[in-house]
Parts: sequence; structure tokens; C-alpha cells
Amino acid sequence: MEPITILDTTLRDGSQGENISFSVEDKLAIALKLDEFGIHYIEGGWPGSNPKDILFFKQARELELKNAKLVAFGSVRNRKNQTEQDPNIQSLLQAETPVVSLFGKSWLLHVKNALNALPEENLEMIYDSVAFLNSQGREVLYDAEHFFDGYEDNPEYALATLKAAERGGADTIILCDTNGGTLPERLGEVVKEIIGKLSTPVGIHTHNDSELAVANTLSALNNGAIHVQGTFNGYGERCGNANLCSIIPNLQLKMGIQCVAPEQLTNLTYLSDYIAEIANVSHRSDSAFVGRSAFAHKGGVHVHAVMKDSTTYEHIPPESLGNNRRVLVSDLSGKSNILYKAEELNVDLEKHKDKLPKIVKMLKKKEHEGYAYEAAEGSLELMIRQTAEEWIGYFELGGFRIMMEKEPKGFPRSEATIRLHVAGKTEHIAAEGNGPVAALDNALRKALYNFYPETDGIHLTDYKVRVLNQGGGTSAKVRVLINFRAGEFVWGTVGVSENIIEASWQALTDGYSYFLLKQGPNNRNGHSPDTIQPEAVVSK
Repeated sequence: MEPITILDTTLRDGSQGENISFSVEDKLAIALKLDEFGIHYIEGGWPGSNPKDILFFKQARELELKNAKLVAFGSVRNRKNQTEQDPNIQSLLQAETPVVSLFGKSWLLHVKNALNALPEENLEMIYDSVAFLNSQGREVLYDAEHFFDGYEDNPEYALATLKAAERGGADTIILCDTNGGTLPERLGEVVKEIIGKLSTPVGIHTHNDSELAVANTLSALNNGAIHVQGTFNGYGERCGNANLCSIIPNLQLKMGIQCVAPEQLTNLTYLSDYIAEIANVSHRSDSAFVGRSAFAHKGGVHVHAVMKDSTTYEHIPPESLGNNRRVLVSDLSGKSNILYKAEELNVDLEKHKDKLPKIVKMLKKKEHEGYAYEAAEGSLELMIRQTAEEWIGYFELGGFRIMMEKEPKGFPRSEATIRLHVAGKTEHIAAEGNGPVAALDNALRKALYNFYPETDGIHLTDYKVRVLNQGGGTSAKVRVLINFRAGEFVWGTVGVSENIIEASWQALTDGYSYFLLKQGPNNRNGHSPDTIQPEAVVSK
């Protein structure tokens, strides 16, 4: 099979997705990462459509790309214009990229209703535009828009549009499933038919409206296509584009077709996360290959098998993509989950093997009460240590009170007063915050500071509340998840109660306790109470 080339259109087609927007600086940064990863073509935007893309191509001339060719995207000439004077064609030349991606109409429905052109006019527009850009020394990728719909409607005319591009000198002809409605078997049949009628290499560009973009892409490749277009994380208009994070590992690890250097494949997860971060959108944990949950195991039977042989429940090694195996703990967990997780958390349970049944029982009890530890590994480790009777407590609550004040036109004010027993002393501290949890956090932080000044570096980065029994109304039980950060160290904790302040207090104190635990076992002010039973007095 001929080598496969990959065009990434995250910066152009991907940016058309809802909630996706890249600045010029974002696009330049992503382009460099894509080049480093080994992508062959980077479609940077449509210089004829907006000033931002014009500026991007201007600044992109300074990029020192080692692997990729930069591509400017645009349409064939307007039917009323001479090719040399067409503004869109001129903007493609002015982008000064070595490659242009030119799209034209394949479907008579679009030719008549969108272009208001005659069928023969459309063929001339395609030929003229491709031939002109080819004469200017550009590598021309011709995107046959809506090709599969057009082929089903009128195969002779759809093929004629491709022949026009081929006569014009197109270097590659890309068949586009623009509406994303073609099924893999039919798409593969069409690709095979077209390849038999063209001498020009054929590529594929699919959309995910039927959740088949990746399957359709692989079907096209199995039937002779040698060029792939897609986006990272499947970003794109409507339901997105073909996801390169799935296409690349399927090609490389399943089909034996190398498209990037093997050593670069281990950066796939990092690059997926990086682009999601730049796009400022949540990275789906259940994404195939690169998601945080892609190699996460929860059922006890699964974990027991994976501990013996990872291939029992993993189709590829997660390390091959730069991902990690994770074992989750829940009410589905068994001893294997606990042992694996304890080892991952550096908790030595070898001397507490007799306590494993007790730990598993406690975990199931907590999960039944509403606790969830998948995103709260700080609370999980503390629970394991407490149940195993291997726990250093750093403070005890004497009590707290929270007051809320709201004037008719003023902003609500919260004040928390806390009594905390630390290292044989009692701290009585008050603090304000923009809400009750913030006030409580500030008071706790102040009370701990003189004993544990390192806690001043703790930052709360996320706070989530989940109602567990929605029929309970305002008396419903809630679960609070809090994420913390201190430098590069990040962790999460959980609390559950019918009282949102009490649930928040549990998560807060677990967060500070876990941080202190990770400072080392010889923390100078640590002490070991038999039990820590938080009590709270909340003003109403």
C-alpha cells in the first residue's frame, strides 16, 4: 500500500465547530505542535474569508516547519470572474503557501441552487481555478465538496467535476462526505469505482453526522485512498470532522500503515490534551485512545484480570499513545481494585492484608451513601488509611459558624468563625468570603497557617455540586467535589451530606489533610486522634 499522507484541518474546519475559536497566536502555536508531531499538511484557514486568517498566513511565513506543508484553503473562482482577477484566487496566492486546498461543487443541487450556475459553467470554474494555481507553482489539493451526495444523484456529472480538476493538474483529488450521511460500505464502493476512473491520487474528507467519520475514512483507505483529512479531537461544524486521534492509531497500530514516526505516536495523548486546552474546551474523558477513561478499569473482575495480563481488557498498550492505565474504585470494586489503587497511591497494604475486606466493605458503604472517588483520589487515600488504622490527623474541628448578610442593594457577605484544635492548641479564627464556602476555606486556611505555613500555597481550582436525590428538593443529599492545586501537585476530594456546607467542609478538610500527608510522614505538627468527627454549627 502506498504511504498515507495526513492533512490536519483543525485550524480551519475544526474552528467552525460550536464553541471553538482560535486566536492567531493559538493557531501558530498549534501549527508548530502539529508539525513536531509529524503531520504532513496543515490547513491554516481561508484567507479570502476573514482578516484573522490573512494575518495568520502572514505571520506563519516565519514558522520553521520541519515536517508539514502549510495549506491555504479557498473556493474555485466565481462564475462571473476571470480567474486571474478573482479575489478568492488572489487571496490564495497572497497567502504564499506551497499548497492550496481548493473546493468546488460536485452536486448539481448546489450548482443550480447555491451557485446559480449552469453545469458546464461549474466544470469550467473548476478547471480554470485548478489550472491557474497549478501554473503558479502551487501544489493543488482539490476538495470535491458533497461528492458522495452528488454521485448518488448524478454519477456522470459528479465524475465530470473530478475529471475537470484532473485536467487542470490537481495533485490530489479529495472526495468529501460533506453532510456526513454516507455509510461505510457504500462509501468504500464509490471510492474504489472513482479510483478506477482517475489517474490522480484520491483522498478522503468525512464528517461525523452519522457517527461514522472514522469508519468511513478507514473504509476509503481500505479501498485505495492515500490521503486523509481530519481534525484533532474531531472538532468541526455540526457533529464534527473525522477524528485524527482515532484515525492515526487505527492506521498505525491496527492496519500497520505508518503515517507518523513511531516515537511521535507516544505524544498523541499530549497533543490531543494540548489542543483542547488551547481551544478552552473540556477534553472528553471517554474519547477513544486519548481520553482519560480510555484505559480505565472499574469492575473487580476486569481489574483482577488486567493485573495479571493487561491484554485481557486492553486492545493496545496505553503507553503506545502516551496514555495511562487507571483503576477506578466504586461499589463495583473488589480486592484487586483496592490493591492496585493502593500501590498507585503509594499506600503499603501488605501489612494490612487482613483489613482488605474491611476496606472493600467501607468503600461499598461510602459509594452507597453517594461518595464517588474516581475524581477524588485524595479522599480515597485518606479513607483507605483511616480504615486500615494508618492515619495521621493534622487538626480537629471544635466547631464553626457561618453568617450571611445581605443588604437591599448590596452584595451578599459571608463570614465564617471556626474553632480548630491543632497540635494541642485551639485556634479561634474568623474570615470573610464572597460565599459561605469561600469564607469557610479562608478561615480554615488562617487557622492552619501558623502551624502549617505551606498550606498558604493551596488553591481551589474547581468546585462542583451534584444533587443525588433530585426528588428531595432543597433537602436533597448533595455531593461536593473540590479540585486543588499547589504548584504542580493537583488532587481532588469529595464530601456528601444533606447539608451543602457540611459536604463542602468534608471535601475541604480532606483536601488540606491530603496535602499535609503528601508533605511527608514527619510533618512536625502532625498528631493522631483516634477519630475525627467533624461537627458544624450553621446559622440559619
